[in-house]
Amino acid sequence: MSGRGRGVTFAGVVAGEWGKLTGLRSTWWAALVSVVVSGALTYVSAEASSGDPGYEPLGDLTAGLVLTQLGPLVLGVLVGTGEFSTGGFRSAFVAVPRRWLVPAAQAVAVAGFALPLAVGCVAAAVLAVFPAASSRGLPVDLGGGSVPWELAGMVVFLTGLALFGFAVGALVRRVVPALVAVCCLTLVLPVVLTLAVESGGAAFAGEVTPQERAANTVMTLLPSGAGGLLVMPSDALPVAGGPDLGAVGGGLVFAAWALVPFGAAVVRLRLRDVT
Repeated sequence: MSGRGRGVTFAGVVAGEWGKLTGLRSTWWAALVSVVVSGALTYVSAEASSGDPGYEPLGDLTAGLVLTQLGPLVLGVLVGTGEFSTGGFRSAFVAVPRRWLVPAAQAVAVAGFALPLAVGCVAAAVLAVFPAASSRGLPVDLGGGSVPWELAGMVVFLTGLALFGFAVGALVRRVVPALVAVCCLTLVLPVVLTLAVESGGAAFAGEVTPQERAANTVMTLLPSGAGGLLVMPSDALPVAGGPDLGAVGGGLVFAAWALVPFGAAVVRLRLRDVT
């Protein structure tokens, strides 16, 4: 796959973008903070809940995801907006006339970095549950039941968040608006919807009201809700009133949150001026 008469290959563009990504100190700091936060929050949650009679060590594995997800999100946004915030897009598109190769290569670089980062975050979470489990004399069976799938789902979830942040950043092209957008969609809006449901209440005990149904449907279809289905135990019940997507359906919705803005960013790049 080459550029128009300039010998530009996709592999070469990927290598260039990988060098830019890994050459920044902020990239490594974001990775380090993400791993530390994942381990620390999981440890605190496990220690706090270990006194419960029915304590299950592996039930705390996802406790740190609420804040851990910020690292991959921010990393993706910074890569997606990087060329435009620094003005580097001018030289980038001179060197690579086929513009779409640049965001495609950036996406590969982001995924390549986010995947081991996600594995590190999950490994930190796993290690963090051992102290609480050992204090209770409870085994930690990582190969039992649906645990391997949940661990894999956590890796996919964190990697996908980095790609989601990158896609929004590439489309918006400005750091602050892109960060506000991804944080609102993944963190703020779910909280607002939850508070709206709680303030509305239910007409009868156990009844799902139209307000709850609408809010839970939206929450399930948001990036954090759809991606969260990837890390749910296989026997977990769906959210009351929300669509029962399952892990596969949730994964498809989650993927759409990254693919749609990425596709829009590529179309904008090809049809409009890059400024």
